[in-house]
Amino acid sequence: MTNFTQGENYRVMDIEKVSYDLVDSSPIVNLIEKELPFRSLEIPVALADAQIIRHCLAGTVAVRPTTSELLSDVLNRMNGNIIDVRIVRCENGIYYSELDVMTPQGRETFDCRTSDGLALALRQRVAAPVLCAVSLFS
Repeated sequence: MTNFTQGENYRVMDIEKVSYDLVDSSPIVNLIEKELPFRSLEIPVALADAQIIRHCLAGTVAVRPTTSELLSDVLNRMNGNIIDVRIVRCENGIYYSELDVMTPQGRETFDCRTSDGLALALRQRVAAPVLCAVSLFS
């Protein structure tokens, strides 16, 4: 469990698309602010993670549950809800995120891979908000 980054301001983001560039080694998840000034953020992810996020965006469900589908189903059955996914920092090109979950026992915050958090946010009955620390915009 990690602590919500105190004193940081966050912006609500939309997951715009997943881009594949044959020249680059990693696919990119493109995020854009929901409100002015509509800044964007490009997050490199592994190929398998990009495919999962792309399926989540399209609303497709695998024949056998993916990890995000499984965890989403587990949360639903345990009356848990994802409050938000927060992209909190970037170190050496790696983005770090937190998954904020509300359960009947209370609120919990978990360290998570950004790609996993994005997939889980999209798999909720109503997509959970994705928040990005303002300090990550250049």
